[in-house]
Amino acid sequence: MEIRRAEFYVKRITRTIAARAFHRGSVQSRPRFTTASTPVITPTMALAETLPEPINPPLVPETGGTLKIDLAAIEANWRTLSRQVRTAECAAVVKANAYGLGLEPVAAKLAQAGCKTFFVADLAEARRLRSRAREAAIYVLNGFSPESGQAFIEIGARPVINGTTELAEWDAFVAEHNWHGGAALHVDTGMNRLGIPIDEAAALAPRVQTDNHGIALLMSHLACAEIANHPLNASQIRLFNDIRLLFRGVPASLANSSAIFLGDAAHCDLARPGAALYGINPTPGRPNPMQSVVELSGRILQIRKVDRGESVGYGAAWTAKRPSRLAVAAVGYADGLPRAASGIDRGPASMASIAGKLCPFVGRVSMDLICVDITDLSDGVAHRGDEATFIGNGISIDDVAASAGTIAYEILTHLGARCHLVYRGA
Repeated sequence: MEIRRAEFYVKRITRTIAARAFHRGSVQSRPRFTTASTPVITPTMALAETLPEPINPPLVPETGGTLKIDLAAIEANWRTLSRQVRTAECAAVVKANAYGLGLEPVAAKLAQAGCKTFFVADLAEARRLRSRAREAAIYVLNGFSPESGQAFIEIGARPVINGTTELAEWDAFVAEHNWHGGAALHVDTGMNRLGIPIDEAAALAPRVQTDNHGIALLMSHLACAEIANHPLNASQIRLFNDIRLLFRGVPASLANSSAIFLGDAAHCDLARPGAALYGINPTPGRPNPMQSVVELSGRILQIRKVDRGESVGYGAAWTAKRPSRLAVAAVGYADGLPRAASGIDRGPASMASIAGKLCPFVGRVSMDLICVDITDLSDGVAHRGDEATFIGNGISIDDVAASAGTIAYEILTHLGARCHLVYRGA
């Protein structure tokens, strides 16, 4: 029975396609199919035959969540950091798709503002960046491999050399291709992640006395810069300044966002902020000197009531202690709102701003939805179709991270995957 039904639908679809071809006036010019050559019509093919022509992008968001990104605030933050480092150059780290906010629009804005040096994670990002910053120096943090060498030439990018084997490969490639694009030498001063150990770096120092030594930048990375009084900061700064003396004449870079606020000793010749550009507080425990960059909001799909004693959401993790009114908003962990920020019975809840007031999450953050307790709002203040704000209106990205037990970097890099993006201040 199922086989006959399938054959019936195949024949009907085939007749439909033929009839449409006839009405287009081209039946006689099309090849005739015999029984032996009749094509198999799949459901996908049939669906494609009936789909309308592509339409213009919608004028209103068709997603539940909206992420607003203030490019003017990113520029303002870069200028603030540039003033903080005074005589040093201020670069910009735009890796991870500009921390999730869109590499192309962010890089274009910063290049227009005067940023001349950028850092990315890999060559794919470097290629995207080059289209928006044609004259900039671009450093690739993940380094060099012989297989990718030609791409560095094509893009005009510079690898960050993270080990002596990598340096030997880079030297061989440069000699073979007679290329003088330059590279950064990454020295490990205490992070114990990537980088050339101090003693090996010291042994390499004599090469800077040769012509075309190829080292365009000497750099290291602080492990605890956001903890201003951590003893490792002073140790790393001292070690790096010692190694700088051996590489005299080569520009040096140590300061990330937080290290910019540790003082002149960390600034060197080039600072390379990342997180602070996007509004994350580089000085935890003190007022944030950066402007807010992002606002995350979601449509309220429904206002509903729950009685005292009723639970809400997956796992019944929250139980109403009073008759309550909830706003169900179309934002979830697929939009970057962390599941760990859920409102559960045994812990403090994250907050959303609805009708200008902060209201707590209730129940688990699910993939597409979150429930917010609006019991303390006056009746009729919140409606279906209104917006609930999850970052912005007094809720910082650092607040969201703290409520989820993580860091703002992680929150930020997950926000733009599904939301409707709105850029301001381009």
